[in-house]
Amino acid sequence: MSITCNKFFASLLLGLVVSGSALAQSRVVSSFNTDWKFYKANNSTFFTDFENGQKYFESQNQWTKLEVWEDITLPHTYNKDDMQQDRNFFEGKAVYQKTFKVSPEERNRRTFLRFEGVGAVAQLYINGNYIGEHKGGYSMFVFEITNSIDYEKENTVTVVTDNKSRKDIIPINQFLFPVYGGIYRPVQLISTNKTGFVVTDQAAAGIYIRQKNVSAKQADIQVEAKLETKEKHVQSAELLVEIHDQAGKLVHSTKQPVKISPQGVTYVHEQIKMKAPHLWDGVRDPYLYSLTAKVLSNGKELDAVKQPLGVRKVELKAGDGVYLNDKKYPMYGVTRHQDRWGYGSALSFAQHKEDMELIKEIGATTIRLAHYQQSQDMYALADTMGFLVWAEIPFVNRVSYYENDNAKQQMTELVKQNFNHPSIYIWGVHNEVYSKTADEQVPVLSRELNDIAKTLDPDRYTVAVTGYNVIDRQENLSTDVQGINHYFGWYGGKIGDLAPWAKKVQQDFPDYKVMLSEYGADGNIDIGKEKVEEPDNVISGKAFAENYQTETHIQQWAAIEQNPIILASYVWNMFEFAVPAWNRGGVNARNLKGLITFDRQRKKDSFYWYKANWNPEPMLYIANRRDNQRTMANTQVQVFSNLPAVELIVNGKSYTAKQGVNKRHWVVENVQLQKGENTIQAKGKHENETLSDEMKWTLN
Repeated sequence: MSITCNKFFASLLLGLVVSGSALAQSRVVSSFNTDWKFYKANNSTFFTDFENGQKYFESQNQWTKLEVWEDITLPHTYNKDDMQQDRNFFEGKAVYQKTFKVSPEERNRRTFLRFEGVGAVAQLYINGNYIGEHKGGYSMFVFEITNSIDYEKENTVTVVTDNKSRKDIIPINQFLFPVYGGIYRPVQLISTNKTGFVVTDQAAAGIYIRQKNVSAKQADIQVEAKLETKEKHVQSAELLVEIHDQAGKLVHSTKQPVKISPQGVTYVHEQIKMKAPHLWDGVRDPYLYSLTAKVLSNGKELDAVKQPLGVRKVELKAGDGVYLNDKKYPMYGVTRHQDRWGYGSALSFAQHKEDMELIKEIGATTIRLAHYQQSQDMYALADTMGFLVWAEIPFVNRVSYYENDNAKQQMTELVKQNFNHPSIYIWGVHNEVYSKTADEQVPVLSRELNDIAKTLDPDRYTVAVTGYNVIDRQENLSTDVQGINHYFGWYGGKIGDLAPWAKKVQQDFPDYKVMLSEYGADGNIDIGKEKVEEPDNVISGKAFAENYQTETHIQQWAAIEQNPIILASYVWNMFEFAVPAWNRGGVNARNLKGLITFDRQRKKDSFYWYKANWNPEPMLYIANRRDNQRTMANTQVQVFSNLPAVELIVNGKSYTAKQGVNKRHWVVENVQLQKGENTIQAKGKHENETLSDEMKWTLN
């Protein structure tokens, strides 16, 4: 039995809490995204005199009278346009403000605000009182506001945001990708009883679900609950844990008495043995249970949280592959940045889902969500759709030697907040940061980050990434897996260098778990070219023809699938994305390595190449259709298809296609074109169905 992503996602409520009128006396979560006001300030004229929060609010009555506010709805970013155009973008502070009321009936309860993402520093004020600050643009954070709100009057929440690069907050620059400013992910108002699950555990769910001894016969499920009370006395209660199957049927229930101390946090452990569990098996069968934990007192529900439960076992075997539930799992991987043309990072659930549907269409089985913690929507969708996910923090590109504390904070947040997502199989501690010796900051910090991840979550793998094609770099040896970002034929060497490199790795490091964490080439979909030619300069070049990107992926995927030392590979990137500091390939402020354009409207030839290789659905696609201006009458035509045979018809003449680099690559040599327009068709059969594709080339 199946359930749709939308319904299951809604039932989990962002994978974090149970809410709604049925639990009116328990936890209530409300959207807090409408009726905001926004003001983007010029740092030199507005904020100079108000760096101190008290001075800021003393002056508030003066400037709120000005007609400077813009009415907005969250999610919102103030960089959706400028960061996608060039390096002259706004980087600095902006103010968000909203008025709200809290019922006097809530006086004896607790109230929290949860932010899913603010770029990159957020200072929170309630009624002019400073509540706290969060540093980091990608993780969630929660502040309690119980004691700062007025239950009889209207309240004002003010959030001062700042996306200016800082040495003490990762990422420390805007070079590889933009850190969009603003409250660009949703916000929730949370109301709870005085006794229940901890809400302020760095925005974690309040329960941690671990799995041991997983097989089709049984699985040991361990639930650790973190409970607290603001009552004056020890609270006698019960912890109820329920597991429901995908259809909503209760399949397991266990209850134990607990005493919750008014001092500190009370930890409670529950052990569950599941018999014959229906396993979460990736894209093959992404079966999800749900696990609900409740705190009861005298039969009354005080609090409840609901989390996804995908029962699975992941094992990486060096030189062999990835095994999911003791069966080899194909690791067809893409990477994903969260921004989109015209929206920046302020995306809706529907836009996140569209990205995931496109990733599903290409036939991917695993996703590297780079280079930072992404929306809870993405992890929840990965759970329901079956993608194995690589999750990481933005310790990337450069080091300042001031980022240690923030890197550790973001590592802790990443693991705690996403602990219960079955889709996540590996934690990433860094990407392309370097040192000269093993004694310097990067290797030392990497070991500390790895220790945080493995201490919090000893059951998952960890990975660190280098941009060199060297396995035993000192920065990378602290984690379980070595990730290699290398663009053979783009940032060094030739396209064909990948295969001999992989064979050398197999020879020299047979016991290492190695992944090709990034590879590819830029390709401008609007630049066609008859011949495949390497660009003169990949840093300052102005014309990155699409066909070179296509050729890179054709050859390199054929090499990857023949080299099992590469446990997983990740195409860089599924989608084009903004890079404000760049001006390359004919489009300013854009990384053109995506298989799909920045607006998600056009799919490049490389997209169809991977679809032919990864997606078992019958397909056929003629490549190089945008290389349509030809000068040579005798030419080659290539087709991407997973059909058993392909026929090419050019101006009515039939050609039989032969296999090229692998079984999905079909090539016809010595095709004769006529002057003027040429109609090129490809046909193939799947059972009783005929598939076809057509393009036109012009011979000048």
